[in-house]
Amino acid sequence: MGSTLTHLEGALSGATYPADEPANLDPKDGRPLLARYDLERAARTLTVESLATRREGGMWRWSELLPVRDPGHVVSLGEGDTPLLPQPRLGRAFGLPRLYTKAEGLNPTGSFKARGMSAAVSRNAELGATSFIAPSAGNAAGALAAYGAAAGVGVTVAVPVDAPPASRDEALAMGARLVLVEGLISDCGRVASALAERLGAFDVSTLKEPYRVEGKKTMGLELAEQHSWRLPDVIVYPTGGGTGLVGIWKAFDELETLGFIGPERPRMIAVQAEGCAPIVRAFEAGERFARPFENARTRAAGLRVPSAVGDFLILAALRESGGTAVAVDEDSITRTQLLAGRLGAGYVSPESAAALAAVPELCDRGELNPDEEVVVFDCGIGQKYPPPPNLPEPPTIDPSNYDPERLAAKLDARSRTKP
Repeated sequence: MGSTLTHLEGALSGATYPADEPANLDPKDGRPLLARYDLERAARTLTVESLATRREGGMWRWSELLPVRDPGHVVSLGEGDTPLLPQPRLGRAFGLPRLYTKAEGLNPTGSFKARGMSAAVSRNAELGATSFIAPSAGNAAGALAAYGAAAGVGVTVAVPVDAPPASRDEALAMGARLVLVEGLISDCGRVASALAERLGAFDVSTLKEPYRVEGKKTMGLELAEQHSWRLPDVIVYPTGGGTGLVGIWKAFDELETLGFIGPERPRMIAVQAEGCAPIVRAFEAGERFARPFENARTRAAGLRVPSAVGDFLILAALRESGGTAVAVDEDSITRTQLLAGRLGAGYVSPESAAALAAVPELCDRGELNPDEEVVVFDCGIGQKYPPPPNLPEPPTIDPSNYDPERLAAKLDARSRTKP
């Protein structure tokens, strides 16, 4: 066991760089760098049998395919090994009896961001970083603050002024320095870049360093394992910066090289909000890169990413898999968030609700078939966001003076209300 990391590779340029020096973007073109491994060496210790006997849980069971060389530098809060949950009631409502969700909200900080930050903080601290900075729409701020605190390093996060208050409070409670920016996450990114050198902080922005994607790829590794080394027919993924989708696609390539899976791949479907859909627009136009989306707006904060540095990687995965990209409106996000809760899928985030909202639309378009196995990534819990609009106001009673029959009738009428 142990990392088999060999080098970094320019995702667009193909240029190679040493892996044991701190790195952000490819100096040749300003695009992402990806970690590469000696998969032949990894295969000597990482097998189906050995994986099943590893006593440690979480994503770090996959140590050969993760970048930290010295296990003593791993900063873990128990991230990974999230369940793959069948959704029979929601599936019946959508006409998809084989619908599943991957419950990423069960990670330590309530979202999939825990995976990426565990890997990025661990590896970059191993390389000597003592302070970190990142822009965030909300969940990444809390995750970076948590893993920075666990590592004993400084953290600064820049978030939009209208980011979910719970995420802002989470970051502050764990000792991070918080900057509120009047703008979008792209504006926060510029602020973080300007502050990084002045604060002596290493920038771990989405896909602007090579290791957050390595943590995220463990979602794909786990999915294959949970499916007994076969993959579902379709993966539906809520897409802002797209690190998770890029990581999952990378995981499948590595697993095939290791002999864990064959060449078959799920159709990858990226879901965005109509108010911020640069990937959908580029996919439909047949473009390799996505133009920045003007006047981005959606209450799904993690989808409000007007420009993704890994756009070409996202679009390539969609096209190579025979997948697609779809945008959903705000009303459908709210409706589906309520429907998912009432049909047993839990209180999901608006981003997860957007991914679920795309499912019936894709069925109507003939892009999903009733006999297919579909996995929707539920990337975070709803409790960290402002509530959905127009929730019913509960009755308030005086327990010493009320009419139980009248109250029961009122409650019964409300329970029959559909989202």
